[in-house]
Amino acid sequence: KLTKLLLGAVNMLRQIGPPIAIIVVGFGLAAALLRTGPSITPQAPVAKSPLVRAVTVQPADFEFEATARGTVMPRSETELIAEVSGRVIELSQSLVTGGFFKEDDVLLRIDPLDYEIALEQASAQVQRATSELATASKNYERQRNLSKRQSTSESLEDDARNRLQMAEAAQREARARLASAERDLARTVVKAPYDGRVRTEQVDLGQFLNRGSRLARLYAIDAAEVRLPIKDDELAFLNISLRDGSAWEKRPSVSLSAEFAGAVHRWTGEIVRTEGELDPKTRMIQLVASVADPYRAGTTPLPVGLFVDAVITGGVQPNIVRLPRGAMVSPSEVYIVDSSERLVRRTVNVLRSQGDFVYINDGLLRGDRVCLSRLATAMPGMKVRVENTEEVG
Repeated sequence: KLTKLLLGAVNMLRQIGPPIAIIVVGFGLAAALLRTGPSITPQAPVAKSPLVRAVTVQPADFEFEATARGTVMPRSETELIAEVSGRVIELSQSLVTGGFFKEDDVLLRIDPLDYEIALEQASAQVQRATSELATASKNYERQRNLSKRQSTSESLEDDARNRLQMAEAAQREARARLASAERDLARTVVKAPYDGRVRTEQVDLGQFLNRGSRLARLYAIDAAEVRLPIKDDELAFLNISLRDGSAWEKRPSVSLSAEFAGAVHRWTGEIVRTEGELDPKTRMIQLVASVADPYRAGTTPLPVGLFVDAVITGGVQPNIVRLPRGAMVSPSEVYIVDSSERLVRRTVNVLRSQGDFVYINDGLLRGDRVCLSRLATAMPGMKVRVENTEEVG
C-alpha cells in the first residue's frame, strides 16, 4: 500500500510540476524587473494660468454713423386742377400713370373756341372804351379852356370832368376783362410745371371738364426725399442741429440701400433738414434726406414708395477705441493684461454703445492690452496666458 501511495504521488507531481514551475519563474522575473526598473518620485500637479484673448489698443479718429429706415417720397407733389371749363380735345401720351414729362410740356388742351370769342369781345370793348375816353378827354379840355375865358358854366365843366372819369373807369374795366379773357384762353392749354412723373391721372380725351375738376397728381423728379426717424441722443454724433438746414456748415452724407428686383441697390444723398419737432412718445426726430436726380440715366431709379435702409455719416471724434461689448466687465470697466501677464481692472469712459460694440474715448492708452475673454473667476492680479494679440482702434 505504501508503495502504491508513493507511485501515485510521483505521477501527480509529474502532471502539475510544469505549470507550477512556470508560475514560479514568472514571479521571479517580475521581482527582478521591479528591483532593476526606474524609480517614480511622486510630484504635485502644476496649476496652469487661464488662457485668454486680448487686443492691443491703438486709439484713432473715428467717424460715427447712425442707421434708420424710411420711405421714399417726392420732393414736390402737385394736384393738377382744371382752371377753366370745356371739353378735352388733346391729351398727351405722357399723361398716364407712371408717365414722365418735361417742364412746359403740353399735357392736355381744352377746346378754346369759347375763350377765343370772349377774348375778341374783350378786345373790342377795350377799343370802344379807349375811343370813348379820348372823346371825353377832348371834351373836358375844351370845357376847361372855355372856363378860363369864362365862356362856359361851371356845371358844364363838372359834367365834362365826370364823363372823363367814367370813361377812364370803363377803360380800366375793359382792360381787366381783356386780361381775364387772355388768362382763361391760356388756361385751356395745361402745361407741366416741372420735370416730373404722373402719379395718378383722372382725365380722358373728349371728357367735359368743369372749373376745379381734378386732372392728375404729379411729382417732381429733380430730387427724392426720405424721412428718417432718429433718436434724439444720436444727434450728438451726427453734427446736426435743429436749425434750418441752409445754416449748417456741412450736410451729413447718407447711403441708402434696398432690395428689390432680386438685387440690392444703393444710392447716395445728404441730410438737408430736420422737421424740428421731437416726438414726445418715441423721443424720435425726423431727418430729411435728399437724393438728387433719382431717375438719371445709367443708374438704378429710386422709385417713390420704396422702403430703404439708411446709414448716415456723422462727425469725427478723436482718440476713439472700439471694443466688443463683451470686453466690458461692468458698464465702465475693462480688464487690462499688464506686462507681467496679470489682470488689472481699469475704469474707462464709454462715449457710445451701438450694436455689439462700445466706443471708448478715455481711460485706455496706446499699447494697452484689453482682455476679451469672460472668466467666471477673474479677479485683479490673476495670472493669465494670452492666446493672441490683435490691434484695435
